[in-house]
Amino acid sequence: MGRRSGILEFAVLGLLHDAPMHGYELRKRLNVLLGSFRAFSYGTLYPCLKNLVAQGFLVEDNPEEEYVPATALNGKRSKIVYRLTPEGKQRFEELLSDSGPDAWEDEHFGVHFAFFSRTDKAVRMRVLEGRRSRLEERMERMRTALARTRERLDDYTLELQRHGLESVEREVRWLNELIETERANRTGRGSPDLPPDRPER
Repeated sequence: MGRRSGILEFAVLGLLHDAPMHGYELRKRLNVLLGSFRAFSYGTLYPCLKNLVAQGFLVEDNPEEEYVPATALNGKRSKIVYRLTPEGKQRFEELLSDSGPDAWEDEHFGVHFAFFSRTDKAVRMRVLEGRRSRLEERMERMRTALARTRERLDDYTLELQRHGLESVEREVRWLNELIETERANRTGRGSPDLPPDRPER
């Protein structure tokens, strides 16, 4: 399974863990809650859904009523509702417990973070600390590269490099706050009291 399809599988299972929904609603939820998935089309989502059905992680319900999707120009299609199976719930729990290096990468981290309220504290801490470590390495490389090339860059390229570095520094500060909050939070699951004025990611 490709990296991007694995992220989509995780997100779909996580959203359907809350409630069954049809593909159009699911895509809207992906777009609203997980901004990194805005580029996913129906041509990407539906094969993923069919694959999850084939693996036994989802089942399709086909209610009596019909609807016209927003993208349809004519005709009606049956509204297929996707529902998580017990095996699908187990698969979601397995993905939720993953705290390895993949969970620290940009797209993976966003999806993991979106489901942190259902994640054990120990896993949350490993993901947050791993993400911080990864970004600190990136930040050091960026600082070194900027110091080496500063004299050769025009003003606009230099500002772009500085902007990128500041974005990484801001996320590291945000992660530091989250980690401190997690350490102070004694519960294993659920939402911690997040810092009220944490920086935007």
